[in-house]
Amino acid sequence: MSETAYYILLSLMEIRHGYDIIQFVEELTKSRIRLSPGTVYGSLSRMEKDGLIQAEAEEDRRKLYLIASSGKGLLKLEIARLQELYENTKKVEVHLYE
Repeated sequence: MSETAYYILLSLMEIRHGYDIIQFVEELTKSRIRLSPGTVYGSLSRMEKDGLIQAEAEEDRRKLYLIASSGKGLLKLEIARLQELYENTKKVEVHLYE
């Protein structure tokens, strides 16, 4: 899973619109990741088509999205994969700095 997809799914644990996702990710990553509107809206369209997220409502002509159960399942798998990477890195961390 790309880092962009990861953060979009993570941000949609709460109902958000595209611009809100951009702000959330930028704040969460301390500006390390700045998503462009084109990237976000393209990703939202694909994720909705794939059933990972769903449109919940529309507010001021902005579509509001929320992660779907299949998206939560995928996110849980990705978090487990990242935790495994981290744990495995800790096992050999000493050798990285010698």
